[in-house]
Amino acid sequence: MTDAARYRSPLSTRYASPGMQRLWSPEHRARLWRRLWLALAEAQQALGADIPDRAIEAMRAHLDDVDLEEIRRHEQRLRHDVVAHIHAFGDQAPAARPFLHLGATSAYVTDNADLIVMRDAMRLLLGRLVAVLRALRDFALRHRDLSALAYTHFQPAQLTTVGKRAALWLQDFCLDADALRQAADTLPFRGCKGTTGTQATYLDLFDGSHERVRALDGRVAEAFGFRAPIPVSGQTYTRKIDSRVLDLLAGVAQSAAKFGTDLRLLQHEGEVLEPAEQEQVGSSAMPYKRNPVRAERVCALARYLITLRENTAHTAATQWLERSLDDSANRRIVLPESFLAADAILILCTNVSAGLDVRPGVIRRHVEREMPFMASERWLLLGVQAGGDRQELHEVIRRHSRAVTTALADGGANDLADRIAADPAFGRVPRESLRAELDPARYIGRSAQQVEELVETAVDPLLDALQPYAASDDATVTV
Repeated sequence: MTDAARYRSPLSTRYASPGMQRLWSPEHRARLWRRLWLALAEAQQALGADIPDRAIEAMRAHLDDVDLEEIRRHEQRLRHDVVAHIHAFGDQAPAARPFLHLGATSAYVTDNADLIVMRDAMRLLLGRLVAVLRALRDFALRHRDLSALAYTHFQPAQLTTVGKRAALWLQDFCLDADALRQAADTLPFRGCKGTTGTQATYLDLFDGSHERVRALDGRVAEAFGFRAPIPVSGQTYTRKIDSRVLDLLAGVAQSAAKFGTDLRLLQHEGEVLEPAEQEQVGSSAMPYKRNPVRAERVCALARYLITLRENTAHTAATQWLERSLDDSANRRIVLPESFLAADAILILCTNVSAGLDVRPGVIRRHVEREMPFMASERWLLLGVQAGGDRQELHEVIRRHSRAVTTALADGGANDLADRIAADPAFGRVPRESLRAELDPARYIGRSAQQVEELVETAVDPLLDALQPYAASDDATVTV
């Protein structure tokens, strides 16, 4: 059967990066397992176990020449994936065969490898987040003074600025990046715990020496760059770790979906549009269409990722005693798909945020359409200061506002300022004073300053801390 005749996840064929796919590939996993067996044997030898140098050397010589087809044949016969890998490794390194997997259970390689991959995948995602943060940071600063109509309930409200609105997206992604960085730095290793987590076999191997068993656990964790192994486990590490990691990935999805949804609304209003290629087709039937397809894809993938979070919560909640195997098939699907989805989402977010198309003319027209209504409270104050009766002036403004609203619905312009200026009730207020209150800059509050303060106090320090992750792999994906 050809690849074209098989189902393949769209996350691997269309959306996720080569780098993220490599991390979750069978080949990478197999190489990690071999490195885990080598690290175990080296630590055991260093702590006094009778493992000859030739066994260590044989393992080291065959860390990367993995034959997945040979492993598949072993698994068809043995019906056990880890044992199949042990046999294949032993066939290539016969001097190591008697010492492979010594004292270990399958979870030694499966769980520890999952933790290594998840940590490295989180680091890759941090690189993706750096790119998003930088793009949104620059966009927010560039447009921090550009007045725009704000919306509550998607109804016109007071003004904001284009940059201030982008700062809301930026802040959400900052929270995600900070949480993901902490998780990647503190993720525990399963280590060497044995069949039910008691380390009984290792205790036998080291003649009852608790000190050497603890040292073994720590040495193997250190070999893979982890601060420490998890203090206790059953056969597997607690699946709450998976659930907590998925909480973080779902948080990224939430931020991305908010960004994507807002952009879809703004593109409908014609104010801010996602980038579009020169020959991009919006519709097979309507040649004029320019649809927010990337923002829509962000929202679609985010919805999928958010639902996977619940899956890992159920897995953590339903584990039996020291272990049950109902998590295995589930995790083979959920963990890779979650990270591939998060990867795809952040690639899209970077592409979109780096190429946002702002339409100042449209934004200005929308502001001008609503500006007189916003100025009405200040006009009321001017009228009172000129000697008018507040309640009478309020009624005048209300009446004219209703008439203008009707006119706007029929395609007219907002001439509320002219109506107020011509009304005898406001005869003592100079027309230029009324006009002065239509300056949008008077209504954006501290929007520009808030953007600057967010960048100075939160974004730039975080970007500095994330600098080690900034140079991530290529993201050559069609977006």
